[in-house]
Amino acid sequence: MKGTHEELVQWVRDRGAFAAPIVLAVLAGALAWGSLRSQAQEARAGWELVEVVVAARSLAGGADVGSEDLARREIPSRFVSTSNVRPDQLHLVAGQRLEAPLQEGDPLLWTHFETGEGRGGLAQVVQTPGRAVTLQVGEAASVGGWVRPNDHVDVLSTFRDPSTHEMSTVTLLQNVLVLATGGADTQAGPVGQVTVLVLPEEAELLVLAQEMGTVSLALRHPEDLEVRSDRARTTVQTLLTGERNAELQRRRHATIQVIRGNPGSTSFARGEP
Repeated sequence: MKGTHEELVQWVRDRGAFAAPIVLAVLAGALAWGSLRSQAQEARAGWELVEVVVAARSLAGGADVGSEDLARREIPSRFVSTSNVRPDQLHLVAGQRLEAPLQEGDPLLWTHFETGEGRGGLAQVVQTPGRAVTLQVGEAASVGGWVRPNDHVDVLSTFRDPSTHEMSTVTLLQNVLVLATGGADTQAGPVGQVTVLVLPEEAELLVLAQEMGTVSLALRHPEDLEVRSDRARTTVQTLLTGERNAELQRRRHATIQVIRGNPGSTSFARGEP
């Protein structure tokens, strides 16, 4: 590479001013090619195909799943999460009983299986090295009871700062998978119990957060996997001064618009920044 560079420099010197436009054109072409290649890679991000397990045929709820009932299919990676069963995990679901019916081609999810006693319980769907942690949340803190297994949520923690004694709320964890709601001895369980799948270190954060104050859940769209790094702490002072309100309102208006359709129905769509 060094020799090639020196040869190019020498070639420019030998030919003087006549070579400058040619060299500039070559450099401009290389830069344009690099820019186009980078844009193409960004456009393809999230659309790489990933293999997941799907139902090979329609299956009724309560049916025991056999290897002949399952197949492999490639889907874009942006639609795959930790809730999908992967081909290397087939041995974990063989013989398990479905909790809900599946249509042919439906991706297989861990929460499609019963977790009652005698079938391995919830431990069967806890993926290594994850940990299942149960959060005690009220109806309001669990989005009015709308949180269900296989949903993705953010976990918010509200506590009193030990140093300033000021109440604060922070987004503790983002994009967390819900494994179950309620207890093992109920079908749906009380709204106040939600079990999530987290890393061992995140489990420590959740346990401490519950000891220090309360936790709440914010429900996400199933395809919204974004994790924001610019989260900030909200305090009583933030509420009183209106700090960040204008910027947040501008951002919300730019990204979320309410569209009113038929009477009694409301849908949401992305707005233009």
